[in-house]
Amino acid sequence: MNGFKLFALAAVAAVCFALSAPKTHAQVQVDIGVAPVCPYGYYDVPPYECAPYGYYGPEWFSGGVFIGAGPWFHGHDGFRGHVNNRFHPEHGYAGPRPNRGDRPEPGKRLDKIQHFKGNEVRDGRGHAVEGKKH
Repeated sequence: MNGFKLFALAAVAAVCFALSAPKTHAQVQVDIGVAPVCPYGYYDVPPYECAPYGYYGPEWFSGGVFIGAGPWFHGHDGFRGHVNNRFHPEHGYAGPRPNRGDRPEPGKRLDKIQHFKGNEVRDGRGHAVEGKKH
């Protein structure tokens, strides 16, 4: 009988301890830092290098400000925008690109890119998509 009382007392203590333990909530935080500062936007895939003038179509800019891409994308969920992927390194582009912190060149408007030749539609989150832009 002594063994049973000891077992019961240990079980009650374990239940009390479990109920009184503080509850913790798992949190996952990924710090991606600040968006790259580029005059004509940055590519939507790592390492998020600056894109040259003419890569993004005018729908990627609001009031002359790039709406973002990749983890810093600030467009709506159904956003679709044209890019000229001939200016993307994954498609063989090795031409000049601006550096982070550069200013836009005078005369290169972002809301009306002359002779823009978009050949791919992207969603702002690093994915090529089919269909019309919204």
